[in-house]
Amino acid sequence: MSATSDSLPGAADLSTRTGDPGLHRLAAGALLISFRGTTAPDWVLRGLEDGLGGVCLFGFNIADGEQVAALNARLREAGRPVVSLDEEGGDVTRLAYHTGSAYPGNAALGAVDDVALTERVYHAMASDLARCGVNLDMGPVADVNTADDNPIIGTRSFGSSPDLVARHTVAAVRGLQSAGIAACVKHFPGHGATHQDSHLEIPLVDATLDLLRERELVPFLAAIEAGAKSIMTAHVAVPELTGDLPATLSPQALTRLLRHELGYDGVVVTDALDMHAISRSVGLAEGAVRALAAGADMLCLGPLPTPRDVRDIVAHVVDAVAGGRLAAGRLEEAAARVERLRDWFDGAPVAEGNTADNEIVGLDAARRAVSLTGSPGPLVDPFVVEIDTPPTIAVGEVPWGVAPWLPEAEIVRVKPGEADAEALLGRAKERSLVVVVKDAHRHADSRDLISALLAARPDAVVVEMGLPIWRPGAAAYIATYGAARANARAAVELLTA
Repeated sequence: MSATSDSLPGAADLSTRTGDPGLHRLAAGALLISFRGTTAPDWVLRGLEDGLGGVCLFGFNIADGEQVAALNARLREAGRPVVSLDEEGGDVTRLAYHTGSAYPGNAALGAVDDVALTERVYHAMASDLARCGVNLDMGPVADVNTADDNPIIGTRSFGSSPDLVARHTVAAVRGLQSAGIAACVKHFPGHGATHQDSHLEIPLVDATLDLLRERELVPFLAAIEAGAKSIMTAHVAVPELTGDLPATLSPQALTRLLRHELGYDGVVVTDALDMHAISRSVGLAEGAVRALAAGADMLCLGPLPTPRDVRDIVAHVVDAVAGGRLAAGRLEEAAARVERLRDWFDGAPVAEGNTADNEIVGLDAARRAVSLTGSPGPLVDPFVVEIDTPPTIAVGEVPWGVAPWLPEAEIVRVKPGEADAEALLGRAKERSLVVVVKDAHRHADSRDLISALLAARPDAVVVEMGLPIWRPGAAAYIATYGAARANARAAVELLTA
């Protein structure tokens, strides 16, 4: 991963003093940059003074709420930044990156299917964000998850029904924006039917335009009608719409479909341009130019680009305008939309709520989502096998599992392909055996290990912390619909009731 040191030559000056300074300011104003560390580097502060659009925070920027509030206050002293991060609840969290989220994610909320509950959960998350100085949440996920083996969406989706996803997307938008946090509904035109991860390649959505309108676009249209302040693009190719291009770079997707057909006039934000679907196809700087030309207003660069990359992107955008490949008016249009968003921030309502009350909201939602099939019986000197699941890039290294809520248990985490089932069974002899897994349906080695354990111990309990698609014949099966801290606590409460 590239370093983001501010010692790189020229990194402090993003505005390039040659040429038209107004044009450079417009180009810089379209960028959402990232940086390493829990304090703002000088190059970021100078960039904000020179018109940089804003920042996107990641887990490595956050130690605790007080620290991130101080960080964002310092950023606001330098300019009027859009301060964004991915806070979806469930598996994807940035504020709780080091502990796991206090809120269940979309799959759990979709399983409950109470839109008032979804609105309360998102309002609670928004109040957390507002206290920390964030003003744009990269959420909610509005993807209709129709591919069981989708490697990137899964529990991040409210479900597989367009209508269900639409009504909960609207509830999430209302919850966020009623607390003063702009929603960024993602990933347009839909990432739920893919079998690939756009962090690694360009995924394919093999759908006709009619199917797209009947399925993927339903939640986005509902979000637009609900007043969503921003929408994030997906790096997915829909051949009938975008050809071989990812939607982020497609005028047909962003201008013809989103702007003209769906009538959206809010801010369009790209998914991270450092993802391989962009960076390894056309490159970061060229991806920035093409995304702007396609109709994007803000370019999320992701965690990899360095200060030198940022400077080069600005220069490449300016050169594209000078060469006639990008209209200056397109940059002006983007800047005007972002400025309207900033004006909305200034007049947005003040969020209410506190951490303790918000955690109650999250736990209540997780308790309502968790389901139990069978009877776990009383726990006797429990032995817990947590089957390790490789994290997606979107989730990162967020902790998960039942350890915080089951301190009396012996807990081992194993890689399924390397685990010795007989040895594990030996350690579990005359003890309660609990097996915890995420998305067993997507990992054959996980299913094989669970089956081997259950063949000898049909009295075991299986806790599925992903989507409950593959259900083994265990004595008891608990489905949490997510691996957030709140989900784990709700599962343990069923185990120990």
